[in-house]
Amino acid sequence: MAALESRSPAGDPKKPEWLRVRYNAGETKEVLELLKKLGLHTVCSGANCPNLGECWARRTATFMILGDRCTRNCRFCDVPHGKAGEFLPPDPGEPRRIAEAARDLKLKHAVVTCVTRDDLPDGGASVFAAVIREIRDLNPETTVEVLVSDLGGNEEALGTVLAARPDVFNHNVETVPSLTPKIRSGAKFERSLAVLRRAKETGRSVVKTGLILGLGEEDGELFETFRAIRDTGCDILTLSQYLRPSQDHWPLARYVSPAEFDRYREEALKLGFPCVLAAPLVRSSYKAAEAMEAVRAADVHTFSKVFKE
Repeated sequence: MAALESRSPAGDPKKPEWLRVRYNAGETKEVLELLKKLGLHTVCSGANCPNLGECWARRTATFMILGDRCTRNCRFCDVPHGKAGEFLPPDPGEPRRIAEAARDLKLKHAVVTCVTRDDLPDGGASVFAAVIREIRDLNPETTVEVLVSDLGGNEEALGTVLAARPDVFNHNVETVPSLTPKIRSGAKFERSLAVLRRAKETGRSVVKTGLILGLGEEDGELFETFRAIRDTGCDILTLSQYLRPSQDHWPLARYVSPAEFDRYREEALKLGFPCVLAAPLVRSSYKAAEAMEAVRAADVHTFSKVFKE
């Protein structure tokens, strides 16, 4: 068994037992070899996700398009960032290779995210649309979830993604308004809400967003943020624990206990969210297919049972 955890940077609170994850490296070998063969990136490894072992053992992965370096440098994120002139143009063969990976993994639900590419005129929206089309061409029964950047506020680019009709459209708000300018490079809280609102107005996709806890947010503003998100019509809310990648990243304010996550989940459900995933190791794509089906079935109780098993 191998450890799938980074050491807490000096000065951070001691990592509690509920955040200690172990996995069998042999169970992830098949997925790793397939990704290497096809030349694909995943946010699982790119962002050092603690659920990599569990998800890869189940033959699922979250594909990351448009390269492995981001044009932004968010203070909480472990995905590498680059400088102007370091970025390659989109790989025209990448959408088809992702579709082939989805086929080979026999995915029933494919999740696709990206590095933020502010250097591209449409932020990579056309590549997202191509990936959706290719997955459906090769895997007609597979549902598709996309996790997009704010696309720099480009409404035409957002329309390109939505016109491809992903089954789930996700854009993460990440944190409360007061912390947004401090830790989200190039992002605006109200812009993220506008992205969610536009996605919901299309009426074609289940709409999803996520927040990271332990960054220094206060309960009052957190609950107001829940309300602002729900007012966009957003269907799924994920709440997860911030795990500080290094000493150079935003300081960890606290570890949020499982009991507190349960309390936050109940507060969010009171506002009318059809589905809320809240636990220390939850991430945007964790149990993504189950969450989508729960919203489609409008059965929160069924989802709660699935999520806690």
